Amino acid sequence: MKRIVILGAGESGAGAAVLAQKEGFDVFVSDMSLIKDKYKKLMDDHNIEWEEGHHTEEKILNADEIIKSPGIPKEAPIIQKLIKQGTHIISEIEFAGRYTKSKMVCITGSNGKTTTTSLIYHIFKEAGYDVGLAGNIGKSLALQVAEEPHEYYIIELSSFQLDNMYNFHANIAILLNITPDHLDRYDNKFENYADAKMRIIQNQTQEDSFIYWNDDPVIKKELEKFEIKSIACPFSEIKEKGAIGYIEDGMYKLEYPVPFNMEQEELSLTGKHNIYNSLAAGLATNIAGIKKEIIKKSLGNFPGVEHRLEKVCDVAGVHYVNDSKATNVDACWYALESMKTPTILIIGGKDKGNDYSQIFDLVKKKCKGIVYLGADNKKLHDNFDNLGIPTRDTHSMADCVKACYEMAKPGDTVLLSPCCASFDLFKNMEDRGEQFKSLVRSL
Repeated sequence: MKRIVILGAGESGAGAAVLAQKEGFDVFVSDMSLIKDKYKKLMDDHNIEWEEGHHTEEKILNADEIIKSPGIPKEAPIIQKLIKQGTHIISEIEFAGRYTKSKMVCITGSNGKTTTTSLIYHIFKEAGYDVGLAGNIGKSLALQVAEEPHEYYIIELSSFQLDNMYNFHANIAILLNITPDHLDRYDNKFENYADAKMRIIQNQTQEDSFIYWNDDPVIKKELEKFEIKSIACPFSEIKEKGAIGYIEDGMYKLEYPVPFNMEQEELSLTGKHNIYNSLAAGLATNIAGIKKEIIKKSLGNFPGVEHRLEKVCDVAGVHYVNDSKATNVDACWYALESMKTPTILIIGGKDKGNDYSQIFDLVKKKCKGIVYLGADNKKLHDNFDNLGIPTRDTHSMADCVKACYEMAKPGDTVLLSPCCASFDLFKNMEDRGEQFKSLVRSL
């Protein structure tokens, strides 16, 4: 009996454990952190052995194969030992893909992944398709394959997941953009991160489709390195050579595989970045054969994604917006670009090697104040203090919201768009967004 050890017992790890046991493996799960009760129960219900708070090396190093949580860096001591002895390490998505013949629609990119993935899933559901949501959002793909299989899966993929995928096959692959992010996990080399994103097209055939943003200079450069076997489906903000999805004269247009158009104003998502997300989603669902009237209706009634430019409420004439999912500089750029009123920007957290210079012009144009929110705000001070904009220094969400309330005037917008990861002060970006919303609503 082959032995599979799973490192990390979150959504992906616990789900992989259930599938591995179903497929007849000797399974062991180990997590250096404490495991949530719901995942303990899931594993206990399936009689799967697990441990938390430490790694027992003799139970790990004898594995035939390792399924690694995407959150564990390759520099972790146990991973280094496994690499040194030549143990094969894969992701949960790679493992789950071995046991299903379902159609896979896979989405990656530095920004817009969650919105685009959620929109595609929304359209599939509206069309009545048998579809599951997986990857960075939704339930574990492995658990769904084991216990509630679907005909289609819509999967949001991070670069970390792609790093440990080798034979997995995306029927429709979507690459939204590539901008600097997570460079601390890629030896601070942007090209390493970009190469990881391109792994989404590996194993594609001429029967598959590759949807990508035609205007992204990094994608263009990366495409020169690869032989694209699948059908290229580029989209662009405007009609240009090669683009089969674009905006023209206020109309949203798709040329492939079935001509489709609708008024841009009818799209439920607004802002330049959401044009790209809507074009990618429209192409994917058009390729999947969903009827035009369903695509049009769904693009018009999609409610949006929590923590992504989420309208919280108005307090004393001030509009509060939660964009906690903006964990890199480029995401913050898009958020600022969409602001129509004087803005108080909340920025800060665990820096990932950020270059803030790309938002200086927008900050000077859009912002009347900046509130720093982090355990260590020195880099923020070094970058933004000299822009001539009032700043406040805070180290908790309560102090942050209080500072924003004091700085903002009626007609202003307070925008939480941090540019950074949340792990210095919060459990995760959801916790950061929830604390923000709760404190704002109690003002």
